[in-house]
Amino acid sequence: MKRYGLIVYWLITCLLLTLIPGSLLAASTKTVYVIPIRDTIDPGLSKFVARSYAEAEKLKADMVLLEIDTPGGRVDAALQIRDTIRQSSIPTTALVKGGAISAGALITLASKTIAMQPGATIGDAEPRSGSQRADEKFVSYWAKEMAATAEVNGRDPKYAIAMADRDAGVPGLVEKGKLLTLTYQEAAKVGYSDYTVNDRNELLTKLGFSDARIIEAEASVSEKLTRFVTNPFVAPFLLTIGIAGIIIEFLTVGWGIAGVIGLVSLALYFGGHLLAGFTGWEAVLLFLLGLILLVVEALVPGFGLPGIGGILSIIASIVLSAPSWEAGVISLVLSLVGTIVLVLLSFKILTKRKFWHRLVLPLKYNKEEGYVSQIQDLTKYVGRRGVAYTVLRPAGTVELDDGTRLDVVTEGDFIPKGSKVVVDRVEGIRIIVHALKEES
Repeated sequence: MKRYGLIVYWLITCLLLTLIPGSLLAASTKTVYVIPIRDTIDPGLSKFVARSYAEAEKLKADMVLLEIDTPGGRVDAALQIRDTIRQSSIPTTALVKGGAISAGALITLASKTIAMQPGATIGDAEPRSGSQRADEKFVSYWAKEMAATAEVNGRDPKYAIAMADRDAGVPGLVEKGKLLTLTYQEAAKVGYSDYTVNDRNELLTKLGFSDARIIEAEASVSEKLTRFVTNPFVAPFLLTIGIAGIIIEFLTVGWGIAGVIGLVSLALYFGGHLLAGFTGWEAVLLFLLGLILLVVEALVPGFGLPGIGGILSIIASIVLSAPSWEAGVISLVLSLVGTIVLVLLSFKILTKRKFWHRLVLPLKYNKEEGYVSQIQDLTKYVGRRGVAYTVLRPAGTVELDDGTRLDVVTEGDFIPKGSKVVVDRVEGIRIIVHALKEES
């Protein structure tokens, strides 16, 4: 019995020695969740950051590390990311690897801890409307948002205000009329950077996370696609290819390649803007309605309400799907110019459908068929005789005795087709004829 008891004792001891160190190690392991903030800040990035924070919460991460290198972007997207950082229970550290410019400065200031690599900068956060400075009201609002974000984490707000409003100025750093941008050394002096490090590992060591488990957030395929197609340079291009492809397919004979490319481009454009949250299905439905109305207009003579309604529907759909009306107008103008160029080029290399003849008169008058241009001296035809090739009432066509056909007018007389006529005189480009009396 003692022997069996000793065996059981040793088995339990070995089991405890196996389990306890593992439990202690697991309990002592920290987790750092790394989220990259790169390129343009847009709603697609905002959604990616929100999803990443939610995942970090589920994993019970000990710290979120934002690795920042951005030239800025949309104000609304930056504010959404700022709010995501604020609402998270996980402390956030920002590592500025290149530039935390414009909207990127707000995201950086929202972080509890800030570190910068040598050569990094932060600032130049003036809001813009197109290529111009935003109006004073919006500048004031944005500057206060920057200041409040800095204050929450114990930083002097005057530097944040000077980054957003060129009228603020900071004595010794930047004069009024210029925006503040801090180098990594200047940021450390004014308290806008807590650490200067060469890389992520050095920062984690200083923060006590040298042995931490590192999890790097990765954008999904749909998130990458959304950010790509909503890029302000890519979106107008997709819109141009989409509209031009549909028009070319409708007016030319081919294998349907233009139509397929057009539909795919439009699907990417509207699909990306839907996923990014820029718009709803109403923009897509408006665009489809516009195309249908234009098709109806093309099939009936004249230009009326269907054509006007189709154009207005397409314009409204493009503006509604854009992140702002300014971006919508820019996309619209660029796509219209591009569409016109592509459609004109297509008619030089593609065979046109018969439908095109309803829009452009294809008939040609050739010399071989007896037609001559009337830009030459017409007085040579005075006294020449011929017959009415068409009814003259009073305008029409006559055929001279040598087969030449001329556009002529009478002095108001009605001359039946086949009647004999003579050229009486020429006034400018008008050839005036009168009927010949039958000779007995």
